[in-house]
Amino acid sequence: MQSIESTALEPTRAELSGLSYAQKLLRFLPVYGLVILTVVLIVLFSLLLPQTFPTVLNLRSIISDKAIIALLSLAAMIPMAAGRIDLTVGYGIVLWHILAISLQTVFGVPWPVAVVIVLALGAITGFLNGLLVEVARIDSFIATLGTGTVLYALALWHTGGRQIVGVLPEGFYSLNGTMVFGLPITGFYVLLLAVALWLVLEYLPIGRYVYAIGANPKAAALNGIPVRRFVIGAFVSSGTLAALAGVLLASKLRIGQASVGLEYLLPALVGAFLGSTTIKPGRVNVWGTMTGVTILAVGISGIQQFGGSFFVEPLFNGLTLLVAIGIAGYAQRKRGAVGKTGATSLASQNSTSRSAHNLQREEEP
Repeated sequence: MQSIESTALEPTRAELSGLSYAQKLLRFLPVYGLVILTVVLIVLFSLLLPQTFPTVLNLRSIISDKAIIALLSLAAMIPMAAGRIDLTVGYGIVLWHILAISLQTVFGVPWPVAVVIVLALGAITGFLNGLLVEVARIDSFIATLGTGTVLYALALWHTGGRQIVGVLPEGFYSLNGTMVFGLPITGFYVLLLAVALWLVLEYLPIGRYVYAIGANPKAAALNGIPVRRFVIGAFVSSGTLAALAGVLLASKLRIGQASVGLEYLLPALVGAFLGSTTIKPGRVNVWGTMTGVTILAVGISGIQQFGGSFFVEPLFNGLTLLVAIGIAGYAQRKRGAVGKTGATSLASQNSTSRSAHNLQREEEP
C-alpha cells in the first residue's frame, strides 16, 4: 500500500537547518505571508483610524457582520478538502433563513424543532449533492450550481416575493443576539466549530482520508479508502453548516426575504480559497480559512471607514478571489511538483537499494 502523507508546502525542520535567518524568513513568507499581511493591516488601520478602528465597538461590528461568512467559508472548505466544490452554501442560506422563520410564524412550530428541521434539510441537501457528484458522476460545480438554483427557486416560491415576518420567541432571538464577554456569541460559535473541524481534519484518520481524496482520489481508493462515502459525508457536513448559518442569519434579521443571502456566496468562497494559500499552502485548511475571512473583514472595514463607496466591498471580494485562485493554483502546481520529486527520489532510492542487494548476492561465494 502507498503511504498517505500531507503534501502541503510548509518547510520542515530538516529543510530549515543550516539556513540563515534571512533564508528562513524567505521560506516562511509564502506560508505565513497572509497572516503577516493581516497583522499589518490591523496595525495600519489602527494607526490611521485611531478613533474608530481599534475599538470594541468596531470589533463587535466585524464579528456580527462576518460570522455568517466565516461559517459559510468553513462549510465550503470541507468539500474543497476532498477536491470538490459546493455552491449551495450561498444559495441554500436564502431558503434556510426563510424556513427558520416561516416554520415558526406560519406553521406554529416551536423554535427548537424549527432549527432541527432546517439543519436536517441542510444535511439532506448535502446528501443529495453527494449522490449527484459521486453516483451520477456530475461535476461538483455543475451539480451544486443546479441544486443551489433549485433551492433559490423554492425560496422565491415559498415567499411569493414578499417578506416573511411575525412574532418570534426570545429564545430564538438569543441564538444570535446574546453577548458573551462583551462580544457577539456568533464569534464563539465560529471559534468552537473551527477548533472542532481543525481537530477532525488534522488529528483524526477521517481528516487524513479526506485530504488524501482531495490530493489523489485514485490513490486513495487503491489504499482502501471509501472515496464515495467520505465525499458524500463532506457534502452532508457542508450542507448542515450552511443550514446553521441560515438559522443564525434568521435570528439576526428576524425577517425572511429571498433577496438576502446570495451576497454571502462570493466572500465565503474567497475565504475558503484564501485558506489554501496560507498556514498549509497547497491545500485548504481551517486556520488558513479563518485568516482569509479575517483579512476580508479587516480590509473591508478599514476601507469603509475611509469613506469607500458602496461598490468597494464586492470589488474587494472579486479582486481578492482572483488573487486567491491564482496563488492557490500556483501552490497546487508546486505541490504536485514536490510530490513528483518525492516519488522520483523514492524510486531512485529503491532502485539503488535493489542494485546494492543484487551486487552483494553476486559477491557471495
